[in-house]
Amino acid sequence: MNTPTMVGSLIFAVVLVVLIGVVIRMMMRGWRRRGQLQDALIGTLPTVPDTVGPPTVDATRGQYLGCTLAPKWNDRVVAGDLGYRTKAVLTRYPEGIMVQRSGARPIWIPQDAVIAVRTERGIAGRAIPTRHNNGVLAIRWRLPSGTEIDTGFRADDRADHSRWLEEEEDE
Repeated sequence: MNTPTMVGSLIFAVVLVVLIGVVIRMMMRGWRRRGQLQDALIGTLPTVPDTVGPPTVDATRGQYLGCTLAPKWNDRVVAGDLGYRTKAVLTRYPEGIMVQRSGARPIWIPQDAVIAVRTERGIAGRAIPTRHNNGVLAIRWRLPSGTEIDTGFRADDRADHSRWLEEEEDE
């Protein structure tokens, strides 16, 4: 390799690294800005109660997929830590639904805030290919601020989704 070609290659590599850095910085800035704009819509989440009754739907292990602004299934909520996917356990009590997330604060969904529990094919950029559109358990609920959001959860065993749907039909 001669010297001019080597210098040209190095300059190209440096320009490429700087360009990638600028794109990543712009994406992070957009994520933060979107979070700031959504903070007013989301407000404060309901607090977890000190005591609850016995579970009406036993703990379901799976993955928390995030929250979206209803009814737009692909408009991800990025305020706070609601936009991060993580392993989770979902349990239903007479007083509400508990989403215990690994590495994040638990989410408490009061029973009177629950609008619907249903299955969907996907949520916020996460589509699960299934024949019966039951890849994601979606819980639509109303925040204290009045905003409606969908919380997505994918059970490790998709058959567990039916327990959640049966519970919803009983009410």
